[in-house]
Amino acid sequence: MRDDYFDSLEIRSIKEREIEQLQALAGQVDHAMATAPAYASLLKDVTGPVNSRERLARLPLTRKSELTASQQKKLPFGGLSGLSGAELTHIFVSPGPIYEPGTARRDFWSFGRALFAAGFRRGELLQNCFSYHFTPAGAMVESGASALGCTVIPAGTGNTELQVSTIADLLPTGYVGTPSFLKIILDKGDQLGADLSSLNKALVSGEYLPPALRDGFKQRGIDCLQCYATADLGLIAYESTAGEGMIVDERIILEIVRPGTGDPVPDGDVGELVVTSLNHDYPLIRFATGDLSAVLPGESSCGRTNQRIKGWMGRADQTTKVRGLFIHPSQVAMLLKRYPEISNARLVVSRENDLDRLVLRCESSATGKEIEEKLKDALRDICKLRGEIELVPPDSLPNDGKVIDDQRPIE
Repeated sequence: MRDDYFDSLEIRSIKEREIEQLQALAGQVDHAMATAPAYASLLKDVTGPVNSRERLARLPLTRKSELTASQQKKLPFGGLSGLSGAELTHIFVSPGPIYEPGTARRDFWSFGRALFAAGFRRGELLQNCFSYHFTPAGAMVESGASALGCTVIPAGTGNTELQVSTIADLLPTGYVGTPSFLKIILDKGDQLGADLSSLNKALVSGEYLPPALRDGFKQRGIDCLQCYATADLGLIAYESTAGEGMIVDERIILEIVRPGTGDPVPDGDVGELVVTSLNHDYPLIRFATGDLSAVLPGESSCGRTNQRIKGWMGRADQTTKVRGLFIHPSQVAMLLKRYPEISNARLVVSRENDLDRLVLRCESSATGKEIEEKLKDALRDICKLRGEIELVPPDSLPNDGKVIDDQRPIE
């Protein structure tokens, strides 16, 4: 079994999974109320065990979009975790800012499951090109790789020529990171005449994976699968070689609800993805991610029996993910406060040549290179991303309340 599946949980019967997860759910809700002050308050009127999906659906949502404000009232985690002292090994910082905990629990983010499904095995060497700076992405891979027994090159992002020479010298079999950065590395390798043929597998996340880009990797001998994860929850769903949607992780309970409500929608309907984590260290209950998705019917032909979803299908709010980092409307508002000569702004996200493009359109009576450079610096400082600036006349942006306009295709 170990050769085909990460563990036996992946192939248990649907009935067995439902019974075991609902038993765990009742304990998790009790644990959250006992250890996390925010849940003690939020769930104070709950009586009896929460041991069914119907009872779960009656609990209030915890919204990701509200984390920044709630955390500022009660640092660092807004009362959603009682972790402190030696239990708490890390505090990560995602844009917002949003603070996330890390502990020494084995495979804390459950990333080992996605790595295994993508073909990574004990003793293999992988190049981890997720960021190690502030955000937990790099640590998520490290934790999962350790659970598998893989060796990690902590490459992080950037330093493209060093990435190329490291692969050429050390011959890792796999890449983990965003798909666009893998393309950049391969293109640079071609330019330098480097042999990167040791790479035969990749697990990517953090941004859209166009079919043409996946096909291009395949033509180079790289089997590329993707997973869907967040800094707060860890792994949510992952692809297998069957290529039939994304399989839900075993240590979460997933709901799809009508956007703006907590009401579950019928399977197949697109709605907001809500996750209850069964991780005792960070017991997020009905955590509304702001992401859109839908449940697929049936089971995967790979033999894994858990729910499948279509993957990321957009945002229920205007928050979006660019090059692996979330951008919030509040960050655009921070930029406007910093430069009063800008009366309005809209951040436009698009794709060109399989890469994300970021353009900040600003209404301003002022023009010139000086203000454009200031705005570029502010965008990089606040959003941690590079982008272009387009100055437009006052009152020229649409009056539709949209702050972030994500124009990338969704499939």
